[in-house]
Amino acid sequence: MGRGKLRIHLGAAPGVGKTYAMLAEAHRRAGRGTDVVVGLVEHHGRPRTEALLHGLEQIPRREREYRGRVFTELDLGAVLRRRPAVVLVDELAHTNMPGPGNTKRWQDVEELLRAGIDVISTVNIQHLESLGDVVESITGVRQRETVPDEVVRRADEIELADMSPHALRRRMAHGNIYGSGTVDAALSNYFRPGNLTALRELALLWTADRADEYLRQYRSEHRIRSTWQARERIVVGLTGGPEGSTLIRRAARLAAKGAGGEVLAVYVSRSDGLTSASPKELETQRTLVEDLGGTYHHVVGDDVPEALLEFARGVNATQIVLGSSRRKAWQYVLGPGVGATVARDSGPDLDVHIVTHDRAARGRGLPAARGARLGRSRIVGGWLVGVAGPALLSLLLTGLPTGPGLATDMLLFLSLTVGAALLGGLLPALASAAAGSLLLNYYFTPPRHTWTISAPENLVAIVIFFAVAASVASVVDQAARRTHQAARLRAESEILSYLAGSVLRGESSLEALLERVRETFGMDAVALFERAGGTEPWTRVAGVGDGPPPVRPEDAEVDVPVGDHMALVLSGRVLPAADRRVLAAFAAQAAVVLDRQRLLGEAERARELDEGNRIRTALLAAVSHDLRTPLAAIKAAVSSLRSEDVAWSAEDEAELLAGVEEGADRLDHLVGNLLDMSRLQTGTVSPLIREADLDEVVPMALGGVPDGSVVLDIPEDLPMVHVDPGLLERSVANLVENAVKYGPPGRPVLVAASALGERVELRVVDRGPGVPDTGKDRIFEPFQRYGDAPRGAGVGLGLAVARGFAEAMGGTLAAEDTPGGGMTMVLALRAAPGRPAAPAELPAGAAP
Repeated sequence: MGRGKLRIHLGAAPGVGKTYAMLAEAHRRAGRGTDVVVGLVEHHGRPRTEALLHGLEQIPRREREYRGRVFTELDLGAVLRRRPAVVLVDELAHTNMPGPGNTKRWQDVEELLRAGIDVISTVNIQHLESLGDVVESITGVRQRETVPDEVVRRADEIELADMSPHALRRRMAHGNIYGSGTVDAALSNYFRPGNLTALRELALLWTADRADEYLRQYRSEHRIRSTWQARERIVVGLTGGPEGSTLIRRAARLAAKGAGGEVLAVYVSRSDGLTSASPKELETQRTLVEDLGGTYHHVVGDDVPEALLEFARGVNATQIVLGSSRRKAWQYVLGPGVGATVARDSGPDLDVHIVTHDRAARGRGLPAARGARLGRSRIVGGWLVGVAGPALLSLLLTGLPTGPGLATDMLLFLSLTVGAALLGGLLPALASAAAGSLLLNYYFTPPRHTWTISAPENLVAIVIFFAVAASVASVVDQAARRTHQAARLRAESEILSYLAGSVLRGESSLEALLERVRETFGMDAVALFERAGGTEPWTRVAGVGDGPPPVRPEDAEVDVPVGDHMALVLSGRVLPAADRRVLAAFAAQAAVVLDRQRLLGEAERARELDEGNRIRTALLAAVSHDLRTPLAAIKAAVSSLRSEDVAWSAEDEAELLAGVEEGADRLDHLVGNLLDMSRLQTGTVSPLIREADLDEVVPMALGGVPDGSVVLDIPEDLPMVHVDPGLLERSVANLVENAVKYGPPGRPVLVAASALGERVELRVVDRGPGVPDTGKDRIFEPFQRYGDAPRGAGVGLGLAVARGFAEAMGGTLAAEDTPGGGMTMVLALRAAPGRPAAPAELPAGAAP
């Protein structure tokens, strides 16, 4: 008897249709004549799911009593006795009631599979054991019921039940998942759009990885060598050289261009263990590729191109990224190189990218950096080789019984001249040439030990020797100078490029620019001075660095004027004149940045003035109409009461007095909002932050709304919040009044609170007409009425004041759509650390 097959319907959250899909699959199999029974299916009162149970044989559940209540579980023994071909077992991660038998339902499923019975089951992505911490960080909910990943991975079939977050929230709002009493709580806690999107991504990625395992297994079983480009998988070939970081970043950019791209860095070492790679470089590159979301691999192979291609085909890679060879041109006589070989043998289904880098064609070694200018030690060495070297060589040659000959002697002396030129430059080389000529004449040219030369050809040879030695010294010295000039020009070009880029990017930080000057020239301090006129005192505009800054530009080591009224000042050391050209560019850029900063400040002040003018204009409009409306009502009621021509009844007088009171209350509310907005505009709001309980503050904010128009849902175990109770009360009052004003009659506004991580969210939910996405930000602007709000209903400051007070307390206020229609205002506040937040559990009766 063989092992049964397991089919799992995987979902991202409750309600995506896992159980429905499982039952639909059961009906399809039963229609084909398969013996299918229902071991355990939870329909949670969903009519469409419950309807699918009709027509399927159901095995009675086993009842088990626990703490005075009766629960039903899968009757494993009854299923084994019935021995169907296929059994449905819902909620794989469920924990069984305490008692005899298995602790977890997946263990029951394992027994059914070992008995040769096929099982169809369901599970949500958040119940996988390895994802518990990830799901908790996203949703704030710790999943108590989990299933080992390996149990799900061993499934013969995994089918993803997918649904977009917005569609799932619509299903919930329509009552297709939970009862109406838990919908609002679920939507505002676990089933937020962000939570559902993150869980959906987890489910898709986990399923994609499982599909990769299936694909690798199939290719291995069928010995398929060609690449199937089902997913971008990029292999980076590392050599342990410094170019590896460049290749890894390039591969990461390639992978980011397509969804689901993957980077695999691989280093191929030879089987004899000999390697020229730097362990430190390899460790650095390994850390980098892992930080970028890739993986690092180390393989062994004597033929590097073959091993690299073998690895790439084994992981079904689509691209290989290699660096340009570090070998010099003459080294190509030894072979075409790894990059060329891999590109030649990769075939049409594997793309090879050769990436250039700054180490290309510089040799495979890692030479030490050499300075552009000759240091003191090299000059001393050059003089020793140029002066002492010929003397020592003469002693050595004269001590030989038979000398090598004049031609060989000249070559040896010439080698010392070249060495002196390479070490010390022109002057030591010329000294070596002169000393060598004199010593050749005295010791090695007949007649010896005299300064005369008898043979003309020897005279010509010595003259040519001196000319060649001087020429070599001159060429070497000129090459050193050109190298120094090139290095300097490169540094200057990089600096000027930085300055040009900062202009194009619109960077306006003067301190950052001065810090760049200080670092570039190695100074102690840099400052920018300015004065109003030629005789006015200098003023220090900005400065960076250590030590006391100079009082005047003349007191510093370096002073670069910018026009007649500005100067860039550097302290620390005197710079050469060649540096002043770059310093002048820095000084000009500093002047530009200072002007830009001042222009930005003036633009900001102009914007504030414009905003103030707009506020004043809107205020005048509000005073001219919205404030006059309640005043006119009060005036009319008072005039009527004072009229002596009419005898008012007690009921009429009470009605007129009520009108006066209502108008006064409206006027007080409008004036209060105007004063609050003026305080926010002028920045005079100073919140007194302390710990407070929402269940104490929020009820006090409901005094201005009719009884029965608001439903409160604030759990007692919520953590305290860091707020100013007065500002919070005003914010909540404005939000609730706005929601009641726009909500339909008979549909009370819901005010609910919940904890999520380090914050507490207060949600004000109405069932009014709602606001489209394009208008959600505009409704928080001052003096804004949305849609066809009637005049006299307010000046449009309620939401603006509420958001201003929320931000003053360190919180946020945002608008969201209410599923099923309406608007939800979400006020997020900082939770106090004293009392831990209660976890946001799933609604009662929710499928795990």
